[in-house]
Amino acid sequence: MSDPAPQPAARIDVGKARTRLTFFKVMAFVVGIGLLVLCLEMVLHYGFDNNALDWWPQPHGFIFIVYVLATVLLGFELRWPLGRTLLVVLAGCVPFLSFWVERRVSRESEATLAGAGTQLPAR
Repeated sequence: MSDPAPQPAARIDVGKARTRLTFFKVMAFVVGIGLLVLCLEMVLHYGFDNNALDWWPQPHGFIFIVYVLATVLLGFELRWPLGRTLLVVLAGCVPFLSFWVERRVSRESEATLAGAGTQLPAR
């Protein structure tokens, strides 16, 4: 039995990847702020019986879904393993962590995109 023909290396579409990275950066910041507001809502609601932010959980849920979409799109474009994509998504569930992960992902993604013609293995 002969070995299958080698797969051609896939290229990253740098323009598309930069657009998705920008979308991810914005959504990571927005979900980070949204999570802090959600924490404030919970403190007000359960600690002080104040319902001023009772409207916030539903918009926050929508924002988080958009963050998940932004992360998955970036992960597909940069060919991240599933585990990494899931860890970046979960970072949006921990207050302040999304800010740190956004900086780290941005740095690493920019370094990857700096080699504009870099070949990555096809999947």
